[in-house]
Amino acid sequence: MHTSSYWITHFKANALQKRINWNQPANITATEIDTILKSLQAWQLGETSEGKQLIAAAEKYADKTQDADYVYCTKLFIKEEQKHGNNLGLYLDRIGQPRIKQNWGDTLFRKARHLNTSMESWTLAVIVVESAAQIFYQSLKDATGCFLLKEICTDILIDEARHITFQTERLTAIFENKSAFSKSWRKMVYKYFFYATSLMVWFAHSKLFNAGGNTFQDYMRKMDYKHAKTIKAITCPVKYDTNAISFGI
Repeated sequence: MHTSSYWITHFKANALQKRINWNQPANITATEIDTILKSLQAWQLGETSEGKQLIAAAEKYADKTQDADYVYCTKLFIKEEQKHGNNLGLYLDRIGQPRIKQNWGDTLFRKARHLNTSMESWTLAVIVVESAAQIFYQSLKDATGCFLLKEICTDILIDEARHITFQTERLTAIFENKSAFSKSWRKMVYKYFFYATSLMVWFAHSKLFNAGGNTFQDYMRKMDYKHAKTIKAITCPVKYDTNAISFGI
């Protein structure tokens, strides 16, 4: 388990990494554009959130746990997500395709998060979405021969792996401080939410997943693995680093 100061250092250092060569052309075929465009536009929109509700939940949580650095961590996390949205937007500009302003999935998610003030709910939601995002961006990478888009996807995949660790650690700390009875029903709620959200992502982007070599069975098998990995992580005894503090509630 890492401290908030560790994650601040990580996000700051990662922001300096330049993994994309923007001098190369966006060599994508018309057929590939037809296959990936709607999903690319929808995901680009989803990555551009200002994260106001998440920051509000983080502030509330940080106040309860006396972990003021966590708010800064969250802001840096959001900034990194916005970088993804910006890079995807620049790519859409390069290939002469519009950035959309509305999408049913994004609208639904934005409405739901306005009602969400719980750090536990936020971390769970982010873990599920980012787990699906790993499959999404790998599928997008495999569905195109455009090296620029592949580099954009690789950059995002590197970031997403650490994002899942960041959020899983937080959910682990929260889960650890619940009673045995509370833990038992929470695991069921986590499971239903995980799979319900996974199915929504599939139905919204099945064309892209298929183009990237993932059938429905492949996708659900990978999400099942990610769910099992998450549950294993949050139910194992927590080991803090040498500078760690207790931040569960």
